[in-house]
Amino acid sequence: MGMSQRTRPVGAAKGTRARGHRRKMRFHAPPPRASALSGWALLPLRAFLGLTFCFAGLQKLANPNFFNANSTQSIQAQLIASIRVSPVHFLLGHLLRFAVPIGILIALAELAVGMGALLGLWARAAAVGGMALSLTLFFTVSFHSSPYYTGADIVFFFAWIPVLLAGAGGVLSLDALIASRVAEEAKEGPPALVPIRFDLVQKMCGHYAHDTCTAQSGRPCDVYRCPFLSDARGPLRERGPDAMDRRTLVLGGTAVAASALAGAVGAGAVAGLGRAIGGAPTPKGSATAALAPTTSSVASGQTPTTTSAGTRIGLASQVPVGAAASFQDPATGNPGLVLQLTKDQFVAYDAVCPHAGCTVGYSEAAKLIVCPCHGSEFDPATGNVLSPPAPQGLTPIKVTVSTDGHLVADA
Repeated sequence: MGMSQRTRPVGAAKGTRARGHRRKMRFHAPPPRASALSGWALLPLRAFLGLTFCFAGLQKLANPNFFNANSTQSIQAQLIASIRVSPVHFLLGHLLRFAVPIGILIALAELAVGMGALLGLWARAAAVGGMALSLTLFFTVSFHSSPYYTGADIVFFFAWIPVLLAGAGGVLSLDALIASRVAEEAKEGPPALVPIRFDLVQKMCGHYAHDTCTAQSGRPCDVYRCPFLSDARGPLRERGPDAMDRRTLVLGGTAVAASALAGAVGAGAVAGLGRAIGGAPTPKGSATAALAPTTSSVASGQTPTTTSAGTRIGLASQVPVGAAASFQDPATGNPGLVLQLTKDQFVAYDAVCPHAGCTVGYSEAAKLIVCPCHGSEFDPATGNVLSPPAPQGLTPIKVTVSTDGHLVADA
């Protein structure tokens, strides 16, 4: 007759329990005080996200071109470019009339999110805001970035997730300062993480046996119900859970209001300074003249004259040697760019950047075709990409000069 469970040697029983314990793994919740352990690990990520979003918001406010509808750097131009490539283009067309308020809202939201991450103030709320901004920009601007990882917006979306899960982690944050202040007023000890030897825990609590705790009369073992680790009673708990929340909300709201005031003053100062010094210079690729319509298509709503060889897009004399002009591609409706490289040598390209759909322009100083949104550069002679993130070159458009001096594009 085999040995029963009751008469099994102690060593064997312990060994069996140890093997059973090793086999049993729990993934339903993070370990206690995981946020405190992650605080220092998240600090570099918080600093990067906070500085990046603050810089993005202040840069928009300081740049008058961002709110100038005639600039390819403007929010209006970016919305128009996004309409061509965004999967939510049917919504963007209705927002175009509100481009300036939307631009201001985006800039202020980026500044608020960045300050929240840097100060560790309502860090989880800042992470939600950062994720919302990143996801919005992904669907409107960088959805068609190829490969997908060349678009930063999707990367920023996932970079905010650790901050959403752990908050500021109690490290260099106003959230931790407020919690410490509330605990001090309630005569609670500081919320410090103190390591304890496991043999001391065993002496105080008993032993783990078959998923039960001897210190809890055989109830299932759960670290969140352990009397040694999490069942401590104090004045704060005795006052009720809402007491701390109300005080935390008051102090947190005051801190948010003060930060918002400081941010608004700083944003106003940066915006005023940007306009006082003229703002950011016009981007390299934005100073491109538009071809005037031909004499036979001056009336509003008409298209350029179509000939048997193609569609007239303007006079060749409107494009100086070594310069460029913009036009509308009669085949696709996209913006186009025509250049006269040397005397009577014309080349033309679809001006939609293959990276994120922005409209490119020609820089006479650099003798390059440049995307003003993300800095891609293209060879004027061939349209090939010279500098990423654009994954490929510009689509060529065949143009010729008619006998009467008009530029004709293939229809």
